Amino acid sequence: MTTRPPRKVILLPGGVLPAEPAYRGLLLELDDEVDAVTKDLEVYAGDTPPAGYSLANEVDGIERVADDRGFAQFHLVGYSGGGAASLAFAAAHPDRLLSLALLEPAWAGNEGRSPEEVALWERFKALPALGPDEFMRGFTALQLASGVEPPAPPPGPPPPWMAKRPAGLTAFIRAFDAGVLDPDALRRFTRPVYFAVGGRSNPDYYARMADRLASLFPDFTLERYEERHHFDPPHRREPARVAAALRLLWKRAEP
Repeated sequence: MTTRPPRKVILLPGGVLPAEPAYRGLLLELDDEVDAVTKDLEVYAGDTPPAGYSLANEVDGIERVADDRGFAQFHLVGYSGGGAASLAFAAAHPDRLLSLALLEPAWAGNEGRSPEEVALWERFKALPALGPDEFMRGFTALQLASGVEPPAPPPGPPPPWMAKRPAGLTAFIRAFDAGVLDPDALRRFTRPVYFAVGGRSNPDYYARMADRLASLFPDFTLERYEERHHFDPPHRREPARVAAALRLLWKRAEP
């Protein structure tokens, strides 16, 4: 009997929760099926975001980690800000990827956006003028469907890494606003792409983004998680289901 070697996977978190706790449950489901790297975002590599930060910083960081682990080709999984970085990597280095899994990416380029997306983005751009607490409340509310209550903060004092989040998220907003994601590069990406969207997330953002990407990627699968939203994401709340979806994606990606 032949045993399949572990699949090489890099997983990127969003702009709030660090990578290890974000993907702990999912990796418990996948166990020894994967040789996995949970990589934190470059925007948080120092005490403040890098000067002139852009998604190129994240692309370079993914490439560096892949090279360090000896991953000539690998599967890439990205949530929220990490999903935006994953899209930028797929456009820049398509030859390195076997598949791409996007869990509500925070940005998918500025071309071809609907009027609803543009209007919502203007509200995101106004957030950095607010104080840290108002910023985080507004940042959360904009990503939820109408009538969905934001999650309650965990009990006790905030973890030390939380102090970096307003500055890091502000850097993301500015990077997305100035960023360029070549739609033709995405059209040329022929590897399988999976997109997970929550039924309780803001449809003017994530569902419309999924529609745009479906029109670009030749091999695109959309899965809707009706009871989930951006801050209650399926990879944390339904890890067994997400693990099953990733297995199918990876199987299709590998001869």
